[in-house]
Amino acid sequence: MSTLAVRIYYEDTDAGGVVYYANYLKFFERGRTEFLREFNIQQDILLEENIAFVVRKVDMDCIKSARFNELISVKTTISNRRKASLTFKQEIFHENGELLCQAETLIACVNLQKMKPTAIPAEIIEVISSAR
Repeated sequence: MSTLAVRIYYEDTDAGGVVYYANYLKFFERGRTEFLREFNIQQDILLEENIAFVVRKVDMDCIKSARFNELISVKTTISNRRKASLTFKQEIFHENGELLCQAETLIACVNLQKMKPTAIPAEIIEVISSAR
């Protein structure tokens, strides 16, 4: 599991100081990126090899709103792995421990030249297998 701390900035909120719902998707994206980085999986290097992880499906439940200047944490783990996809379970918590938002995101591994699914590289499977 990976945990990323995020401070809510004014730009993350609507006119009432409440986080705009679509920004939770950005926080989840950052959480997945940092999760991969913790396993030394650099997405820029994968892009040079014409491999990308792309979002195929998101199931998100916004339970309670975060507000301007609060500190939240994005917890990320892999809940399922297939040959060409990963499913991430992610949760966002307020600094007081209260669950604010949760999502399950299906990520497909894609060959960018062919724009088709491709098997996740074996070296990535090896390092993330310890995360489950």
